[in-house]
Amino acid sequence: MANTLSTKEKSVHININSKYYGAIAEIGGGQETARHLFQAGGASNTIAKSISAYDKLFSDHFYNQDTSARYVAEERLRKMVDYEYGELIDILDKKNNQKFFAFANTVETLNFSKTNQGNGWLGIAVQGSDRYHPNKIFIHVKLHENDTLLQQYTLGALGINLIYGGLFEWEDPRNILLSLLDNLDTDRVEVDYIYVEGPNMTWVDNRLLNLMLVSNRMTPAIMFDQTGKVRQPGDMLHKKNVVLLRGNFRPINQLGMDFLQDSLSVFERDEDYRPDNTIAFCEISLNSLMQDEKVNEKDFLHRVDLLNMMGQSVMISRFSRFFKLVNYFGQFKMIKLRLVIGFPTFDKILDSSNYTDLRGGLLEAMGSMFQDNVKVYLYPHIDTKTGEVVYPEDSNFSEENKLLWQYLNITKKILVMKSIPAKTLEISSLNITRLIENGDDSFINYVPEKVFQHIKDNRLFGYNRNNQK
Repeated sequence: MANTLSTKEKSVHININSKYYGAIAEIGGGQETARHLFQAGGASNTIAKSISAYDKLFSDHFYNQDTSARYVAEERLRKMVDYEYGELIDILDKKNNQKFFAFANTVETLNFSKTNQGNGWLGIAVQGSDRYHPNKIFIHVKLHENDTLLQQYTLGALGINLIYGGLFEWEDPRNILLSLLDNLDTDRVEVDYIYVEGPNMTWVDNRLLNLMLVSNRMTPAIMFDQTGKVRQPGDMLHKKNVVLLRGNFRPINQLGMDFLQDSLSVFERDEDYRPDNTIAFCEISLNSLMQDEKVNEKDFLHRVDLLNMMGQSVMISRFSRFFKLVNYFGQFKMIKLRLVIGFPTFDKILDSSNYTDLRGGLLEAMGSMFQDNVKVYLYPHIDTKTGEVVYPEDSNFSEENKLLWQYLNITKKILVMKSIPAKTLEISSLNITRLIENGDDSFINYVPEKVFQHIKDNRLFGYNRNNQK
């Protein structure tokens, strides 16, 4: 395996060995990327223009006449990249035979009082097979270092990594993604969004590309909206309420749909509810997508497609424990979070053996999970031996957990839901899986009709009519 080039070595390689000539525009974090290229020597071979439109009026003049738009946003980044690449075409198209690129970033580093989260957008447009329709790569990052100067160093290295990957690896964005954190680590920076487009990138599924961010530990979670479009989590969750249901969703069944619809009908009575500020999420743990220690990409896409078909937004995460999931949401400027949980799962959450690594054990985990804006919508389950509906009551909890349960119940951190019919509660994911794999069409009784038809028509999840006896 080849050694990773240092940031300086990459900068020299870009200046001396690339066939590209382009522009660099940076907002907010200083000209950290351009600085590396200028210091490496030979920058005249590479840089036609370098600009830092630090003043907001200058930024608006060049990149956005709509002064109400945010400065650290994907929309601003796209306008920067398009403007700079367009200017290269306008000025140099007939005078320069080199290939063109335009790199841009718009970044918020740590403020003087250290009251903000450093984050930003970086992007590049790179000429591929079509000079006038470049390939484009956009990423969003969060800067974790607690020092502005260190964040600037990180930003510079990240910019060089993106330019290097864009110029030399543009034919395969997966290689670009894997090299983004060269000479960096996730303690310093997190990449939580990537999007590529262009004439040479039509084969790329951005959902799979973003899944790589999670599987390669570059970010703990990714999100897709109801249409399947990849969304940056901070943008998607900004000033939103979230109703979240965890599951495998292989496939989404009628019980899951009823849980979500019932939970949303309850939350609609909340004073903070509005249809435009509330999102329902189906969240899948990465562990459930693994097969032989690798992510089953086709299986992942099938699950997401079916959830989108049912109008659901999707989240993929590395979290196995609920308090970690809640902590993740806590970093965003959200309004309220409602967790939809079945009683058997909640019973496992209260198992103290899951928290032996915490100094505060179960109490520490519960303190992290039940934050001010968090509540649990708790659903009963069916006792498979008696066929009776089991509701969460004092008698269902061990002596060591009974008082904790009572406290959470009395303070209304938990709402016990009682409107799901017993027949629906009987639905079992394991049973549905068995029916699908046996080619038994009776699974239509347990999943939405559109889901049934899509699985049957496309033979998903091992469906095979030949298995039917």
